[in-house]
Amino acid sequence: MVPFALLIGLLAELAIYATLAHNSLDTSWGISAIAAAGAALGLRAGIVAVTWTFARAYPSPARRLTAAESLRMIVGEYAAFLLIFVFILPFERLWMGRDRMRPCSRPLLLVHGYNCSRGVWWLLRRQLEAAGYTVATVSLAPPYTSIGKLVPRLGQQIEKVCKATGADRVALIAHSMGGLVCRSYLARHGSDRVERLITISSPHSGSELARIGLGKNAREMEPGSLWLKDLGEACLPVPAVAIRTPHDNFVMPQNNQRLPGAIDITLEGIGHLSVLFTRRTATELIAACR
Repeated sequence: MVPFALLIGLLAELAIYATLAHNSLDTSWGISAIAAAGAALGLRAGIVAVTWTFARAYPSPARRLTAAESLRMIVGEYAAFLLIFVFILPFERLWMGRDRMRPCSRPLLLVHGYNCSRGVWWLLRRQLEAAGYTVATVSLAPPYTSIGKLVPRLGQQIEKVCKATGADRVALIAHSMGGLVCRSYLARHGSDRVERLITISSPHSGSELARIGLGKNAREMEPGSLWLKDLGEACLPVPAVAIRTPHDNFVMPQNNQRLPGAIDITLEGIGHLSVLFTRRTATELIAACR
């Protein structure tokens, strides 16, 4: 599972950094641990910087941000990256309890994106529940398989949620690659169990950043891939909303988040991961679910 693998990877990374600092700089283990934490933070800052570098190379028309807005967006994205991959996902059990299912006519099912798990919905699940919705989540695995091979797991969770709530259909809310998994499900199974689809920063026409990603799913998300072309031939059988960020640093060109036939909603000055932690996203989701 992604959370366990991230935890083991994080601990191994810190141990390597601390050992290198201790042996090469002849520091105490306490100082070495501090140096290891600094190195880990620096590496993640570098990863975020790489995404923004790619984004600048593949821009889509968007309002030019002020220097203050750009700085706020970059810092917010870095904070979201750390929150997700250093604090939430490796320790998911501490952040995410079981989904609270209760009888309702239209539960929401949240579907995460590439190399993540249900933990990314920690805040939005709370906000949607506070608005009165019954909210379920799903973790898709393995992380680097074909997108189509994740569809059965999504289908199982849809059936489980319908059974637990007594509902005939669910509303799907998906972030990033999760939107493609949902569209693939709809292409196979239609609208019998799905009432609507809402995507957030999903690469509906692919992303250039996928070219340096790992796994079969990354190859499928490359712009112009045969998998995307086949998916694009399938009509949307349900009402859809595409929430997109024109300054996205993972989906590029950013206009590739547009979904033909879907209502288009733009959230400016927000990064690909930080969109999951802004009140603006929760507001738009609540409105789209009415």
